[in-house]
Amino acid sequence: MELSSREEYDRLIATQTSDPEEMESSDYQYSILKEPGENMDAADKTVNCKSEEKISVNKTGKLTSSSFVWILAFFSAIGGFLFGYDTGVISGAMLLLRKRFELSSLWQEIIVSIAIAGAFIGALFGGFLNDKFGRKATTVLASLVFAVGAVILGAAQNVEMLVSGRAVLGLGIGLASMTVPVYIAECAPCHIRGKMVTLNVLFITGGQFIASVIDGAFSYMDDGWRYMLGLAAIPALIQCIGFIFLPESPRWLVSKNKEVDARDVLIAIRNTRNIDQELDDIKTICEEERRAKAISGGGLTIIRMLKNSNMRKALVVGCGLQLFQQLSGINTVMYYSASIIKMAGISNEHEAIWLSAVTSSINFIFTLVGVWAVDRFGRRPLILTSLLGVIISCIVLAVGFQLAAINSPHVSQYEMIGDNSSCTRYSYCENCIEDTSCGFCFTESGEGRTNGSCLSTRSTDNTHSIYGRCNNTDLPGDLVWAYEYCPTSYSWIILLGLVLYLMCFAPGMGPMPWTYNSEIYPLWARSTGNSFSSATNWLSNLLVSMTFLTLTETLTKYGTYWLFVGICLVALVFFTCVLPETKGRQLEDVETLFQEPWCKCCSNKSRVDYVAR
Repeated sequence: MELSSREEYDRLIATQTSDPEEMESSDYQYSILKEPGENMDAADKTVNCKSEEKISVNKTGKLTSSSFVWILAFFSAIGGFLFGYDTGVISGAMLLLRKRFELSSLWQEIIVSIAIAGAFIGALFGGFLNDKFGRKATTVLASLVFAVGAVILGAAQNVEMLVSGRAVLGLGIGLASMTVPVYIAECAPCHIRGKMVTLNVLFITGGQFIASVIDGAFSYMDDGWRYMLGLAAIPALIQCIGFIFLPESPRWLVSKNKEVDARDVLIAIRNTRNIDQELDDIKTICEEERRAKAISGGGLTIIRMLKNSNMRKALVVGCGLQLFQQLSGINTVMYYSASIIKMAGISNEHEAIWLSAVTSSINFIFTLVGVWAVDRFGRRPLILTSLLGVIISCIVLAVGFQLAAINSPHVSQYEMIGDNSSCTRYSYCENCIEDTSCGFCFTESGEGRTNGSCLSTRSTDNTHSIYGRCNNTDLPGDLVWAYEYCPTSYSWIILLGLVLYLMCFAPGMGPMPWTYNSEIYPLWARSTGNSFSSATNWLSNLLVSMTFLTLTETLTKYGTYWLFVGICLVALVFFTCVLPETKGRQLEDVETLFQEPWCKCCSNKSRVDYVAR
């Protein structure tokens, strides 16, 4: 293949993007290593992506990268798999744990939330560990901690072991959640950086899907929860062993004055020896940062970030992305998906768990859309369209639950007159089942749901009522006992809203906060910025998961989703105004995006000002 002119190079590169004009910008600059007119083999041709690194062009004219960098991304993204597996597995496991340990709603929320609290602490201290010991060592530590937590959970004999195991496991998740995106972003070539960081979120959703399948498979065993929770140790150990053989981030190595090691790593992951320009760029940035730190007198990185106007903006945007990702309600859907499906009127627990697996598969499939689209259309369009879809789907969920509540079956029979429980005060099924000490007993016939009564049940065994027609688990064919759900003809609307929610959330609001946060901070602030943004994610995750069941009891189910609608509307306005586009920018150059005015929707300047080099 012969490339004799810039025009031929342009025709080649124009096929690599959906926007040929974009290739004319300084996002991508191309240099021919031999003089025009000379023959060049495919192995001799390279493309310079904003002078950041050399990238091979294969015989078909496609930009390629070393297979080693994908192996690196795979083992890194196992950390995302562990994150996803935990959020997915607890949904089905909780249905079995509730029976085995006779858990109240409060204890259920504690067991779910203690892992999130641990992740918050892990993410907060992860920044220090990343700066001090490196990305590789922190990831190895995270996988070991996670494996220990999984073993404790699998062997749990009481509630205390469950809580401690979840707390340990959470520490590992927190460390991995802030380290993995940074490690991948620092090692990835710029033309596929978005795709590779998004791969981590693909593994999160893949972990959720695998977890839901395992939930379904082991839901038929009384001690199936042990396998559900304990099996997570296997991928954690695989990551730990794999990472022992992977290199450290070249940018971290340069920051520690290990330039020879950094050069060797860059040569391995770029699959070329032409890495001088990239290495020089990284060294220049590190030297500038050292000088700036010396002038400012050093001090805590977070204080330096808050004193820098550009970094303040980056931190607000990064933490805001993670905050609204959680406040939009995603992990209530993942943690409690089986419970939500039961709330929709699906009575069989096994059926609810398998339907939860279907929703997880949808989340996984549509995350693939995000992987495909992130480097084609950019981060900003994915975030905004995703939020718009989430708003619509939350409206569908709210309307579905509201219709189910309005058309809730009547309580027409009052059994055991003189009962002092609160159950005798309710006139509708919806009010009855919102009280965790009550359940709804009714007759299913051709005429619909009739002869309904609200009866007391035990918190230690809610499979039947204490008295009345449903005081036995073996009921006549037409008699049904409903705990935590009401029979409704509107289940399809709720399930539609659930599926639509995941279809809209998965390509944008799922992966993009992690992608943005791995890109928007300079090297000196990257660990700390990701630490605080990840901690924001886990803290808001903790808030939502601790309050979801309480909110559904206080605001009602439909009121909770109307609340999510309002939050997502605020997020849509906020990100429309302040979110920059980082597509195609090298990591050392992204900081300049935050020199622009806060409100981009009110500014006459372009949202992304590509300055020719």
